[in-house]
Amino acid sequence: MTEVAEPEISERSKVESWRLHVLMEAGFPLPLAEKLAHSEADLHRTVEMVLSGCDHETAARILL
Repeated sequence: MTEVAEPEISERSKVESWRLHVLMEAGFPLPLAEKLAHSEADLHRTVEMVLSGCDHETAARILL
């Protein structure tokens, strides 16, 4: 029987995947959510800004 080795998913990849999920849930369009997920932008601040009425593009511009 041949063993199939699954690629190890790095901790950073897991975090970025979770960040992407949170941003998508907050209504960010996919391309913008991907940019933010892979950046050092404060995720919680990003979502707070949108919940406070800031549009997604403006929030991204401020935080990126």
